[in-house]
Amino acid sequence: MSTTTITAAPPRTRTRGHWRPRLVSAELLKLRKRRGLVISALALTILPMVIAYTVLLIVHAANPAKHGPAGGLSNLSGSMDVLTTLSTVAAILVGATLGAGDLGSGVFRELVITGRSRIALFAARVPAGLGLLLPIVGAGFAVTATASTVFAGSLEAPSASLLVESALWLGLVTAVSLVLALGVSSVLGSRGTTIGIVLGWQLVLTPVLVQIKALGSLRDGLLGAATYRIAPAALFDGTVVPMSLSAAALVLLAWTAIPLAVGAWRTYTRDA
Repeated sequence: MSTTTITAAPPRTRTRGHWRPRLVSAELLKLRKRRGLVISALALTILPMVIAYTVLLIVHAANPAKHGPAGGLSNLSGSMDVLTTLSTVAAILVGATLGAGDLGSGVFRELVITGRSRIALFAARVPAGLGLLLPIVGAGFAVTATASTVFAGSLEAPSASLLVESALWLGLVTAVSLVLALGVSSVLGSRGTTIGIVLGWQLVLTPVLVQIKALGSLRDGLLGAATYRIAPAALFDGTVVPMSLSAAALVLLAWTAIPLAVGAWRTYTRDA
């Protein structure tokens, strides 16, 4: 008579390495299911760059003596200015949706009563938002970088190092804008209100405040002043607000950390 020993393997416990990626994937999936949001982000980043360089190619082909080549460093600078603004708008749309989407759809209470950590839920929104937005913005930049290089013709083409610096700078500006909108929407609990406030602040009030020299060193604390201070020098004609690189880095850090901290606190204390 023989006996067989059966050893049951102990069940695997959920560690942080297992459940945190699932939270990020869940948040990313919710964003992808919002087709209107995804289409808006694509229309704000990739489509304008395709249209702009197509028009430049057409007018150059129609009258080369009057209109120069479609590419080159000068056209890269102009297109990057537009792409940065539109990428900021896309980032605000995504960030506002991340922070207030669950509240607006009534899902937040269901997530909380499952026992999941509120801080973990909030933290998962950051990589999820960046995972959706950065590839889209990167595709828009790829169109710009390729066109400005391939169609440079007799004009000065942007160097490889400038393109790398420009891509990193654009990614940074986009990420900070997303975090800002995420923090504000987490506090207000309203997607529409957040979009209106953050867009108005970033695209209307900040450029005006930066130009008011009477404000002096107070302008150093503006996000727009810091982002353009660290922008590649070849893209723009210099910064409006003179400040050191270390000061600009501190301002960017503050505009990233404070919205995250306040948003996490409000998510933790909000009534389900």
